[in-house]
Amino acid sequence: MDISVSQVQGSVPVTVIKLDGQLDGQSYQDLIVKAQELYKAGARDFLLDLSQLTYISSAGLVALHSIALLAKGEELPNPEQGWSTYRSMGRTSSTGMQTHIKLLNPREEIRNVLDMVGFGDVFQIFTNPDEAVKSF
Repeated sequence: MDISVSQVQGSVPVTVIKLDGQLDGQSYQDLIVKAQELYKAGARDFLLDLSQLTYISSAGLVALHSIALLAKGEELPNPEQGWSTYRSMGRTSSTGMQTHIKLLNPREEIRNVLDMVGFGDVFQIFTNPDEAVKSF
């Protein structure tokens, strides 16, 4: 999976992370590490462009959950703990809609997975990049 990063200015600076390829067990930690680097460098509002994401596994869902926790300043789950990390995703859904991480243009098959696990109720999902940036 390729990860590219750009900055756009809305009412606040927004860090756009574009994912191209498959977000799975081989790549999810790369995304988490990239988000941690960006957070340490001062990024606080993230827009994940999923328009070129072709597949997301449960590990990919853990990555989205981890970035949501990171954006809220919370401790990340240890991915080496397997199912307990996956089950901790309930922490994301129980805290309501995320305000510092939003999703852009997921393909239908990706959107179906997000909705199936309840992430459609947790992450605002946009089809228009300008509207997404203005929403922060």
